[in-house]
Amino acid sequence: MANIIVGIHGLANKPERAVEKEWWEKSIREGLDKNTGVKNAIFTFEMVYWADLLYKYPLHNDPNLNFDDLYNDEPYVPAAGTLKKYEDGWLDDARATILGAVGWTVDKLKQYVGTDALADAVLGKALKDLAFYYDEERRIADRKNQQRLARRVLMDELSDALRPLKGNRIMLIAHSMGSIIAYDVLRDLGRADPAFEVAHFVTIGSPLGLPHVKAKVYEERAYDTSRVRTPTIVTEQWINYADRGDPVALDVHLADDYGPNKRRVRVKDDLVLNDYLSPGGKPNRHKSYGYLRTPELSEHVRDFVK
Repeated sequence: MANIIVGIHGLANKPERAVEKEWWEKSIREGLDKNTGVKNAIFTFEMVYWADLLYKYPLHNDPNLNFDDLYNDEPYVPAAGTLKKYEDGWLDDARATILGAVGWTVDKLKQYVGTDALADAVLGKALKDLAFYYDEERRIADRKNQQRLARRVLMDELSDALRPLKGNRIMLIAHSMGSIIAYDVLRDLGRADPAFEVAHFVTIGSPLGLPHVKAKVYEERAYDTSRVRTPTIVTEQWINYADRGDPVALDVHLADDYGPNKRRVRVKDDLVLNDYLSPGGKPNRHKSYGYLRTPELSEHVRDFVK
């Protein structure tokens, strides 16, 4: 039985497949090295990649074409300094209580947590991605060049990647919109093959706490309780890592939204500090590379690969 980490990105355009896979693994290994002292950890990393199904051309890093709309100005870059843990305080508990008690709209949440121009742009993109994913008329070409429901095509990409890994110890790390797709796939996979197991489900920068998302999940899954819950095939842990300044993870506390599964596994929230800075010095607290090297996630991965 091998330890296999599977990464799944969001719906925004990405560099080509090999580059994105390399950068995710570099981020994970950088965190293991700097935060835990673990070098050359033994695990297999797989990247579920579907940007090529959504965009005609990938992002590039040719400095001679830095004026091009496809120029990637937020590549993976090593952290500039020490990676710091998030220190929880009483204000975090208060916010969790307030956000969990009221079904605020996105506009109200934005007023509460505060957003700048960059955050507004990121949040706006996330809402467009939600509309794209749940659009029942949206069709895209799959790997066989057949036009099918976009949502189904994206879900099948992850499902097809996971099925051959059955019998291994799996950690699934899902970023942004990828966490919604991962949640849907794990629920469906559990119904189709109850013996399939994902040991650790990890969500980073996830919009799973948005009211619209929870409503869609509840509507489609026919739950026999008042709350949505952890997918049944998650056997050990579901950890949700979120930076309070990440505009996509507006509700950083999922524990009060998603109940335990039949194995009594329930989501645990862990606030982190996403340190990502672009080569130009621009922060992006939603960036996957920053999440993947946070001390909290690094310690989680270290324990998993042991």
